[in-house]
Amino acid sequence: MTTARITIDRDFTIGDVPRRLFGSFVEHMGRCVYTGIYEPGHPQADARGFRKDVLALVKELGPTVVRYPGGNFVSGYLWEDGVGPVEKRPRRLDGAWHTIETNAFGLHEFVEWAKEADVEVMEAVNLGTRGVEEARALVEYANHPSGTYWSDLRRQNGAADPFDIKLWCLGNELDGPWQIGGKTAQEYGRLAQETAKAMKFVDPSIELVAVGSSNRQMPTFGSWEHTVLTHAYDEVDYISMHAYYQEHDGDAASFLAEAVDMDAFIEGVIATVDAVKAAGKHTKQVDISFDEWNVWYQSGLETEDQPHLVAAQWREHPRLIEDTYNVTDAVVVGTFLHSLLRHGDRVKIANQAQLVNVIAPIRSEEGGPAWRQSIFWPFARIAQHARGRILRLAIDSSQVSTKRYGDVDVVDAAATWDEESGTIALFLANRSLTEASDLTVDLRGLGATTVRSAEVLTVPEGGDRLVANVVDDQDRVGLTPLRGVDVVDGAVRATLPPLSWSVVLLDTARA
Repeated sequence: MTTARITIDRDFTIGDVPRRLFGSFVEHMGRCVYTGIYEPGHPQADARGFRKDVLALVKELGPTVVRYPGGNFVSGYLWEDGVGPVEKRPRRLDGAWHTIETNAFGLHEFVEWAKEADVEVMEAVNLGTRGVEEARALVEYANHPSGTYWSDLRRQNGAADPFDIKLWCLGNELDGPWQIGGKTAQEYGRLAQETAKAMKFVDPSIELVAVGSSNRQMPTFGSWEHTVLTHAYDEVDYISMHAYYQEHDGDAASFLAEAVDMDAFIEGVIATVDAVKAAGKHTKQVDISFDEWNVWYQSGLETEDQPHLVAAQWREHPRLIEDTYNVTDAVVVGTFLHSLLRHGDRVKIANQAQLVNVIAPIRSEEGGPAWRQSIFWPFARIAQHARGRILRLAIDSSQVSTKRYGDVDVVDAAATWDEESGTIALFLANRSLTEASDLTVDLRGLGATTVRSAEVLTVPEGGDRLVANVVDDQDRVGLTPLRGVDVVDGAVRATLPPLSWSVVLLDTARA
């Protein structure tokens, strides 16, 4: 058995839990929108075509903000196509995913859906094929009350009140050669600066996210952020990050340690942002929007939903990257959420990509059921229970050896303390494939008295680490009680099963 000791002190905190850290992403890609959140004629659809079974799962998952409409899709998107009478909206070719976009679902529908789901809208503008004027017009359409061309058009299209969208993305992954209208850092930096100015002239209350590197392996990583922010630091509020991870060639140990890379990626971007701040003598702080992250099997699969196979013909909402997630994936996703929480003083927004069907925690079938994937559970519990202050952890753990990252802690963790409710939340992952971990959490000055609840996601009885929830067996992987968790003399003692993610809630004397 491995061992780990975590020391926590109530006076050593990172910052408040940013509620936007628990975001998601809806892109016009594959079946995320069509037959995902929106399917007129489905037995569970309401009068607007919103699937009520999917909505119920979204509410259970608990995202706080949802980015829309892309993604690569937005770099060729004409937002005007998605407003007005549905029967008059044009059908377009979407070059990003080589599909036909019907535009049956657009801005008005998404805003209405977001109200039903109780999530904030995070709207992206097209800076691939379009520019300053189109972005400025969209802010006027969405947020200006009335009395102008674009605001009155919104009212004519059925929305008397402004949408009041506060959070906007200035394009998507424009450093990437795959992106429609890709740009150099100089080109994008100037465009982002001028677009941001024009958008804020219309509505000074909005917050803007500049495009950062598409991933840490990009040849321009670091220099891209530096150049873009040298131009646009004063005009933007956040710089974006994107990262996807997968298991390669059966190397589960390295895969389970990928949060080490996420930590380094975040800290590298913070260093670059702060270098620009210092060099430019800026006073405000630009923070991070990690607005695409997840496990995504981009190589090694030859299933029919791979983009290069779908591109053989133009179709409406074909299956695209509908990854099936297993126990190992769920534990890894838990560690990613830990990483985001541990950097919550600077990562203020994060969006798991995507929400339904497309590399998603929720799956649905056309005309059929909807269900939770394994990765649903860590997200749902952290979104629900991470409240108050993020606690700084000192971890002394046994090590696990990996090919990619060397020796890493076998136990990965994050924790929060909500003084108002008197609740301590511990989020814990055991990266070992074979050994349980004997855990002690030393809680100083927090007055923990009792264990309110303890749950664990691990390999189910009779299964293995690759077990997943599928349409014919939707509840194979989930949370079960974690037995034997005790509070003794102000310290928590628990045994974490091999390959597991756990959440432990503690009551304090303040409750």
